[in-house]
Amino acid sequence: MTKLQLNIYVNEADMSGDLPLHELVVRRLLHLDIAGATVMRGLMGYGKHGKVHRKRLFGVSDDRPLVIIAIDTGERIRRVLPELKSLVKEGLITLHEVEVP
Repeated sequence: MTKLQLNIYVNEADMSGDLPLHELVVRRLLHLDIAGATVMRGLMGYGKHGKVHRKRLFGVSDDRPLVIIAIDTGERIRRVLPELKSLVKEGLITLHEVEVP
């Protein structure tokens, strides 16, 4: 069965009000009945601003990259996309077709 995978690339320090952005996005995905979501922390990365994000001395991060991944039907993912675009102002959102056995 073909599904749509949503990837949202943000930084650990990105906030929306008092909440970390990744937490707000996951809570919204749950509220909007998306089948599931996972947040993964990257070791190192950079985006359009060219600033490298990585682990610092003693493992403390200055602003590590995060990826929020959700997989559901294309209809459900596309339905929530406008709201996610309004939440994620500095990040990158990508969609990929995936095969779920």
